[in-house]
Amino acid sequence: MSFATAAASSLSSLPASCTADAVLLAQDGITARRGEIALELDMRHAGRHLIRLRYELSGAVDAPVVFVAGGISAHRHLAASATFAEKGWLNELVGTGRALDPAHRCLLAIDFIGADGKLDAPIDTADQADAIVKLLDALGIRQLHAFVGYSYGALVGLQLATRHPARLAKLVAVSGAHRAHPYAAAWRALQRRAVSLGQLQCADAEGLSLARQFAMLSYRTPEEFEERFDAAAEIVHGRVRCAAEDYLDAAGAQYVARTPVTAYLRLSESIDLHRIDPAAVRVPTTVVAVEGDRLVPLSDSVALVEGLGTRGNLRVLRSPYGHDAFLKETDRIDAILSTALRGNGENA
Repeated sequence: MSFATAAASSLSSLPASCTADAVLLAQDGITARRGEIALELDMRHAGRHLIRLRYELSGAVDAPVVFVAGGISAHRHLAASATFAEKGWLNELVGTGRALDPAHRCLLAIDFIGADGKLDAPIDTADQADAIVKLLDALGIRQLHAFVGYSYGALVGLQLATRHPARLAKLVAVSGAHRAHPYAAAWRALQRRAVSLGQLQCADAEGLSLARQFAMLSYRTPEEFEERFDAAAEIVHGRVRCAAEDYLDAAGAQYVARTPVTAYLRLSESIDLHRIDPAAVRVPTTVVAVEGDRLVPLSDSVALVEGLGTRGNLRVLRSPYGHDAFLKETDRIDAILSTALRGNGENA
């Protein structure tokens, strides 16, 4: 469905529960909007909560709507635009000539519930999917042309395709499967313990930074670290320091600057709570797996596709970037999206 149906009314007047920070309708038919909706959500493990869901929508008003979601640190701003000029988290995959070209698609994204750190309760991927449906209702969008999910976003997409299959025509799930692999869950449990230890020492930022540094090791591969950091250790102020530590320190500091501790803990838990039955997914699904992904092993992606039956299609990448390949192998991911999003006579 295109956004045009809803655009005529919603660009001029929003639902009572919906507010817009900025709206621009350019002469070439490109719209850009940031806003939020207030909603009551019956959460799977935490009862009913009042939630404010922040979103950004950009692209051609008469184009099919594609929902895009990323990892737990992703947010509603996908890419720089004339209206919102700051760099987005998916900047290299959104733009002219790309599968996610705002001139040909209307792109919708959110800040995940819990991302602001104000919700200190267990959050399920099912809760995220239910919140998205309430947003689609508020915006007047009956069905998404597609849902493209990366990492945690892929888990949310699988829940949406399971719980609300009529609301999306197709799903692309990149580096995400039907369950949390036990090895990956153990990694995340240790990361959360690092945060807890920091909190006990009144050193929340240090604990969160260390957790993020642990996470970076799980996102990437030994092959990449060998190529980038194969240098002799140095003695600095009487202590041995390896070549990768500057990189890890910078990653930790960046994350701490933008992430509330509660948001990290609850969204990390949310990954481990995730589990669906692949057979319950009733939407054509392209599963994109990466050889060497230490968080979502290829075997889990294969099991997901086997469970999907005729609705499933598997694409496999080999990359030294492991779980983070979707952020680094942009041309290869874009080629997969171009094929996956094409349909109904459309030229991707």
